[in-house]
Amino acid sequence: MNRKPATLWYHFFDVLLNIVIIVAIVAAIRTFLVSPFQVEGNSMIDTLENREYIIINKLAYYLGHPLRGDIVVFRPPNGDHGKHYVKRIIGLPGDEIIIRGGYVYVRIGGKNPERKIIEPYLNDRNQGHTFVSAGGSEEEKRYTVPEGFYFLLGDNRQGSLDSRSFRNTKNEMVPFVPEYDIKGRVWFVALPIKKIHTLEKPDYGF
Repeated sequence: MNRKPATLWYHFFDVLLNIVIIVAIVAAIRTFLVSPFQVEGNSMIDTLENREYIIINKLAYYLGHPLRGDIVVFRPPNGDHGKHYVKRIIGLPGDEIIIRGGYVYVRIGGKNPERKIIEPYLNDRNQGHTFVSAGGSEEEKRYTVPEGFYFLLGDNRQGSLDSRSFRNTKNEMVPFVPEYDIKGRVWFVALPIKKIHTLEKPDYGF
């Protein structure tokens, strides 16, 4: 008569322990390895579309640093750390990024001759239409990316809130995102099923 309660308690704690272990494993995977994310808005069309589900590779930035062309999920510099954005890395630490005549140029490390960034992922509406402001200003703008920071742009250059327009809580321009606010690289589109595909980093030729 005394064995039955002990057996029930044993099974109860066994199930509870398994649940705790599973939850811990899932939490560790989401924190350090991969995590799902839903795209909101059209700032990355045609590469990513509104309401698509993507999988983020977090391990990549524990082992290395973000690279030019990576599509990343990050916290914006506007103080709203409860929200995450998805954009493409264009400028690396030390680079000088130049926006001129609808195109983007880079001086790698801020010392080398400037080179035009060829961006085949931009659709016809956005190709040759990267301007300083959404109004299509032809003015030239230069950004020197500080160490530990990155310059990001959306693929929908005429409809993206990105490094050209980021502002902090004091309404001051903040064009750069610190590396610690970049949470992971977009690995592949998971849903809808008919659009499942991996995202490859473009070859800029430099």
